[in-house]
Amino acid sequence: MNERVIRGRIDRAGALVSADAPLLRLQQRAGAGLDKPLALPHLARLVTLAQRLHRDISRPLYAADDHSDIHALVRITPDADGASLEITDWRTRPLAQPQIPAIGEGTAMPRSWTWECDQQLRIVALRAAPDAPPIPTGWEARSLSELFELQPDDDGRFPVLRALARQSRFDGQRVQASDIAMTLSGEALFDATGRFTGFRGLAVAVDAPTSSDTKPGGALVDPVFGSLPLSDPQFGRRIDGALRGPLSRIIATAETISGQFDGPIRADYARYAGDIAHAGRHLLGLVDDLADLQNIERPGFKAAADEIDLGDLARRAVGLLGMKAEEKGIRIDAPRTDDKAPATGEFRRVLQVLLNLLGNAIRYSPDDSQIWIRVDREGDRAMVTVADQGQGIDAEQQAVVFEKFERLGRTDSGGSGLGLYIARRLARAMDGDLTVDSAPGQGARFTLSLPARDVA
Repeated sequence: MNERVIRGRIDRAGALVSADAPLLRLQQRAGAGLDKPLALPHLARLVTLAQRLHRDISRPLYAADDHSDIHALVRITPDADGASLEITDWRTRPLAQPQIPAIGEGTAMPRSWTWECDQQLRIVALRAAPDAPPIPTGWEARSLSELFELQPDDDGRFPVLRALARQSRFDGQRVQASDIAMTLSGEALFDATGRFTGFRGLAVAVDAPTSSDTKPGGALVDPVFGSLPLSDPQFGRRIDGALRGPLSRIIATAETISGQFDGPIRADYARYAGDIAHAGRHLLGLVDDLADLQNIERPGFKAAADEIDLGDLARRAVGLLGMKAEEKGIRIDAPRTDDKAPATGEFRRVLQVLLNLLGNAIRYSPDDSQIWIRVDREGDRAMVTVADQGQGIDAEQQAVVFEKFERLGRTDSGGSGLGLYIARRLARAMDGDLTVDSAPGQGARFTLSLPARDVA
């Protein structure tokens, strides 16, 4: 359908007090009516934004009912008594019904909920099929991860988060809703312009252990990590999967708020969101370190023996971190393109070590200083050195700088204290070493040495 203008009125409490027929029908299909709070989360958020800003706003509107996707343009005019709505370009599109996932023999498909969420995984519709478990109250506008406790698959991954990144269909997302074990599947939704707008799918109840299941003998089994010991390689993959997805969402949401992509907000709120994003990135770095720590301490860990050039890898590290150095006015004197140091080591791991060394040099160097990176060869060893003009490291500190969680007394949030420990372990796994040469007030020089490679 496509009507010229659809009007509505919201009072100061957020209730829909008048509405033309299409808007009223949509409100009713969402389970509300006149003189009830606006039951369309996307529209309700836009109204709240207009009232907070005290000015008119015009935005795209996305909604859905049992029969169709609805896309329109809404103009919201706030005033002392509430807000007026004018909706134009109202367009509908029949729903693309999601395929039913294979849940297993004996599962009754009526024991399911149909659900829909927006592109930020906020629930906009939830309905129960016959004989389905009761729907939790207060689900409106809650995020998918709040309504459903997401659980990783056998590889520690979350199908719904992978699908969100790819904007694609997913199946087999295990969840808990209250004390009900369920499996989610969903189809990605797009508007007429091809813009991703969220997911629609099924939540099917299954006979599965709850989050407090026990092993024979009464030992508690954690739903994410099970009974895995720290030494089991599965533990690292599962902790990575359990934390990486939620942290990535926190960072993305905080950056959206900080960048004010959904509309202007108070400057201090934007700064708070920026702080949250920064803290999230720090925690994500810690997850990386913990996953690496579990991996390199596994018995028999060995790195690959690639043919590499330390000069090339040093220039790559500078390219990745150069912007961070510029923010502090730090100049990096990198190896020239003809400075080569052929060596043997795992490409990815050597770059990881150099990024750690250069990142530390940038973090702990004073503003407007300089960092040098030099490559060299001594006998059968190829070497790359990262030197800074920081505060330096005394002999006592040098004795412990490569130990776990050692941050030389620093209390800032710059690192986990695992980076140099991991870097040295990686160097030695490649038949090399990582050493430090420094003195208080004279900066620090970290040198990575690896087996040299002769080039004909």
